[in-house]
Amino acid sequence: MYVIGISAFYHDSAACLLKDGEIVAAAQEERFTRKKHDSSFPNHAIQYCLDEAGISASQIDNVVFYEKPFMKFERLLETYLAFAPKGFISFTKAMPTWLKYKLFQKSMLIKELKTILDESVDWSERLLFSEHHLSHAASAFYPSPFENAAILTLDGVGEWTTTSLAIGKGRDMKVVKEIHFPHSLGLLYSAFTYYTGFKVNSGEYKVMGLAPYGVPVYADLIREKIITVAYDGSFQLDMSYFDYATGLTMTNKKFDALFGGPPRKSESEVTQREMNLAASVQKVIEDVILKLARGIAKETGERNLCLAGGVALNCVANGILLRKKIFDNIWIQPAAGDAGGALGAALSTWHLHYNKERVALKDRDAMKGAYLGPEFTNTEIEAELKACGAIFKKLSESEMIEVIATAVANEKAVGLMQGRMEFGPRALGGRSIIADPRSPAMQKQLNLKVKFRESFRPFAPSVLREDVSEWFEHEIDSPYMLFVADVKKDKRRRMTKKDEALFGIDKLNVPRSSVPAITHVDYSARIQTVHTDTNPLYHAIITKFKEKTGCPIVVNTSFNVRGEPIICTPTDAFKCFMGTEMDLLSIGNYVLFKEQQNEALKEKYEKRYELD
Repeated sequence: MYVIGISAFYHDSAACLLKDGEIVAAAQEERFTRKKHDSSFPNHAIQYCLDEAGISASQIDNVVFYEKPFMKFERLLETYLAFAPKGFISFTKAMPTWLKYKLFQKSMLIKELKTILDESVDWSERLLFSEHHLSHAASAFYPSPFENAAILTLDGVGEWTTTSLAIGKGRDMKVVKEIHFPHSLGLLYSAFTYYTGFKVNSGEYKVMGLAPYGVPVYADLIREKIITVAYDGSFQLDMSYFDYATGLTMTNKKFDALFGGPPRKSESEVTQREMNLAASVQKVIEDVILKLARGIAKETGERNLCLAGGVALNCVANGILLRKKIFDNIWIQPAAGDAGGALGAALSTWHLHYNKERVALKDRDAMKGAYLGPEFTNTEIEAELKACGAIFKKLSESEMIEVIATAVANEKAVGLMQGRMEFGPRALGGRSIIADPRSPAMQKQLNLKVKFRESFRPFAPSVLREDVSEWFEHEIDSPYMLFVADVKKDKRRRMTKKDEALFGIDKLNVPRSSVPAITHVDYSARIQTVHTDTNPLYHAIITKFKEKTGCPIVVNTSFNVRGEPIICTPTDAFKCFMGTEMDLLSIGNYVLFKEQQNEALKEKYEKRYELD
């Protein structure tokens, strides 16, 4: 039996395919269209899922949409009525879009399915709808290694819900508590994302990365004026400071007055004020999540916790929650945002609609390392590289591992496109740029010359699972880069008084450990543990690097540049490689050296990124 889950029409559209409850394939639409956070109907992702399974559209038993459009429309109408006449302008702007595209989504979905799949199938008989937070909760619980768990979902907003608690037992799962719009931790964080000059729904991780450069001097003000938190972690926002319920911006003039001025203009200099604002909202969010978790543990008695929703991608808060040991075990859906809703919609149908049992798991979760996207054969890779005009060498796997490890040890930036593409926002060795973490210059070099992004942005380490506790204050699996932990004290560099006196962005210039390229200014790192069973090639590359250097860690950042999605195809990889200062590209059994490539192609793709 085949079930396809779909998320679409807000941001990060995606599709997922189950076969008899097993996850066969999953991918975001942006990877195919090359439009970052693409919200359009995921026809490319759906077609990929069918191709991966080798089935035709007529074999699909159900297509499940991740939320209920009429409930979302109800929320929109009730919100405007509650705030009338304040929201009239945004209401008039929103209505045409809803009337044309969103309100009658069932008929629109059926039309799309007939167009891209099979017009002879009566899709109205096979189309189902989940609820937004139920989809998130299902995506977190059903693939987890737990038989029983509490499930906390935190995001901006679904139909009405912004925060929910569900309880999962075997195949059964039920949402038992909710907090409703407009009170939302996700929208609170997005308001500060907007106010500090970053893009909502994509810049939140920049705020998280900026926070350690600041001091949470505004945290008490946020608690006093903006958010009220109860003993169990439930919360309310003072909506007089926000415009997102009915307006065209996240915050308003009252918010500006509270924090001493208007929002930072995008692309202008990031000042100490923005750093302190980031640190403050991060601290408040962490404290609320801890309070919610303690309340859930006390109320439910559960010892396992699953997390989903966009706020669950806040790996700093996740790391703190883990260290507080409120729960014995924590598992987070790697595609925790709306893309993962496609997976949850399919899983909720399989287990709740059809009452199917879960597959018994041993220690590992059911996500297959999140390597659920397209993979390319050597024949396909060679054909695409030739069409691009690339100059390449074909090597055996052992030769390739040696070349990559040697290049990284020599402080070269290496583009790695190997195996299946990752599902979710993190690159995990399938579509990654890797480098030497021991280099003091590597963080700045990668940010400015390869990624073309802000210099303050930290990089994550990929570390051999067997070596993680020797280098980090962390003991458990972290295969999806969703926990932040500190670098071990014996690996840290002794700081001088002059170093310690540095403030704000000046902290960036001081190496803080023997692996400075992955050590943030507060000695933290966003860890990915690499496992032989889910990615043996990546594990072998890092093992070879360890043999050469004694270091079982590489820098891992996503294979893309600022403003573009992570690469999907060999052609995407070659274009990104040529347009940046990457030194080496490895795709399948093929290796490309930058100095051997055509100079005209280099200029062509460098100009492409200059124009961006």
